[in-house]
Amino acid sequence: LCCECGQAHPLLDNHLYNFQDEVDDELICHICLQPLLQPMDTPCGHTYCFKCLENFMQEYNFCPMDRKKLSFQQCHKSSLLVRNLLDKLIVLCPFKAECQQTMQRCELEAHLHNRCPGFKKYKSELQRKKNPISKGREDPPAKGETNMPKDPEVPGGGSSLVAESSGAAVVSLGTAEPGLVNPAFEETEEGENLPQRTSLVAETTTIEIHREDPEEELGMRIVGGKDTPLGNIVVQEVLRDSVIAADGRIAPGDHILEVNGVNISSVTHCQAVSFLRHPGPVLHLMVLQEKGFSTKAAQQDCSSTAREVIHVTLVKRDRSEPLGIKLIRKTDEAGIFILDLLEGGLAAKNGKLSRNDRVLSINGQDLRQGTPEAAAQIIQTTESRVNFVILRQPGVQLGEPVEDGSTSNSSSSSNGGSPVHHRRRPDQTHYRRKSNYQKKTVAIKKEPKESLGITIGGGRDNKNKLPIYVTSVQPIGCLFRDGRIKRGDVLLSINGIDLTHLNYYEAVSALKSNAASHSVTLKALEILSLNSPEPSLDIREQGFSWSPLWITWLGLPSYLHFCQDIVLSKGNLESWGFSIVGGFEESKGNQPFFIKTIVPGTPAFRDRKLKCGDEIVAVNGVPAIGMSNSELIPMLKEQRNKVTLTVVSWPGSLV
Repeated sequence: LCCECGQAHPLLDNHLYNFQDEVDDELICHICLQPLLQPMDTPCGHTYCFKCLENFMQEYNFCPMDRKKLSFQQCHKSSLLVRNLLDKLIVLCPFKAECQQTMQRCELEAHLHNRCPGFKKYKSELQRKKNPISKGREDPPAKGETNMPKDPEVPGGGSSLVAESSGAAVVSLGTAEPGLVNPAFEETEEGENLPQRTSLVAETTTIEIHREDPEEELGMRIVGGKDTPLGNIVVQEVLRDSVIAADGRIAPGDHILEVNGVNISSVTHCQAVSFLRHPGPVLHLMVLQEKGFSTKAAQQDCSSTAREVIHVTLVKRDRSEPLGIKLIRKTDEAGIFILDLLEGGLAAKNGKLSRNDRVLSINGQDLRQGTPEAAAQIIQTTESRVNFVILRQPGVQLGEPVEDGSTSNSSSSSNGGSPVHHRRRPDQTHYRRKSNYQKKTVAIKKEPKESLGITIGGGRDNKNKLPIYVTSVQPIGCLFRDGRIKRGDVLLSINGIDLTHLNYYEAVSALKSNAASHSVTLKALEILSLNSPEPSLDIREQGFSWSPLWITWLGLPSYLHFCQDIVLSKGNLESWGFSIVGGFEESKGNQPFFIKTIVPGTPAFRDRKLKCGDEIVAVNGVPAIGMSNSELIPMLKEQRNKVTLTVVSWPGSLV
């Protein structure tokens, strides 16, 4: 149960309250349809809960009421009068059996912790059930290991200078063997006075994640698996305000090698999802983390320098309260450092941050190559808890220094760096893949007032530009009775109206208006699993906000893909900073190209649009279908200062 409202709800959702009286419509949020919590006003005059609006703005860029263009930064806290009116709403104690008291909403938390016999009884029972493992939970240090994990594909040798752990990994940046060199990584051939990047620095780290609620989701999206070209399980995204974000040590691009001692480096995608969704108060993860390119000098320093990773949480009373920290960026070292703590400020009173601490992340957002301005933006937009992960050892370098405009890696193009001619952008049928879906037409007769009984997700205004898909079939309505439409089906049309290009609200409107007829004809796609699904996977998904697994999206026909162009720019001496896997192989035929690694401190990393698991469809308009790894790599190497990647991005599976 939540310790603030005394009720059960997902971590990222609003608190729940039992109100004594009906609440005025003017005080209701039009997203969650509940009385406002931490109300935020939009420039167009509407008011929503802070969390509701924040979550909505991660997917869409307009106001939910009038659809006017909107960004979260334009919104501001409601007036003190409105907040006071909401705080004074009368609520009932949620522990009705033991406590019949009523109080103002703002007084409920204090009531639960100090006066409520029901909550006291609940805490006592919880304490008895709890495993006594929370000792030392605060400020857990990362257990860095310089040796590679026990993986038969990874060359050992006790060095932290490694390549990736799959067969398509970068084994040596100087090797010319096809399929093993990636387009992002080249050694310089010019100038001995330039720092020489001899290989990628990576290390394995064992991370212990604690959960107060053993069934709480971790809050990250994953891609990959042995049944995909990616091979390894890779973190695509860390969700804000999640368990993983609060811990701060796992970042997008990390490879998950073990879960609670079980090696998952060679399991299917569905198996990995099952392992990571398994409930428990403590989760032990072994991850492989890329640290960027190393110079020879850095290699010698890296092994001898001790490091101490510390977690610090500062709690602001409101969003506008300053922390009292001065941040700087050094000229000779990458990242952000604490210059000073202002006397009497929140950070100085807390006492856990020190001068010269290096800020690795804030609220789960990786700042190893960040700027003070980016850090300030995260702090200013945070409502309450600011979670720092800091490195306390001068001279320790986790990534490569970013020097504005000048870097130290050259392009060794065979034709002097002349670009491939830009060809026409491919249309949506740029390549074919194996058939992993089946079309179905469902025609049913119904009563005019009878609902379809389904909920949907996706929409072309969604962050990932997904097609409309069914998230649930309710045990009421005509589609449940018919039984042919299932959760996960992609909806193509209703009564001849095309749904494939609609946004979420347009699709809802089309479904509702057509549901009023006596007969409904739905055309849909059922995505077939690329491998045998885990039989108990659906059970493990209970408690998670349901969406299709990443691997199921790979089965969609290409006309439903939403392609986007990502333009990367670099200096003459830089590498692009990403690795690829996939392509044509004699034994496997045509496979899509996927982004496997994005290296800290490189153009692909700084651009932040490219993600692990993204599928490369074309390079400068030239379709990648039919190409082998050894054909696509030279094409990417020949792009001297600018390249346009056409990619399809599917959301990773939520764990």
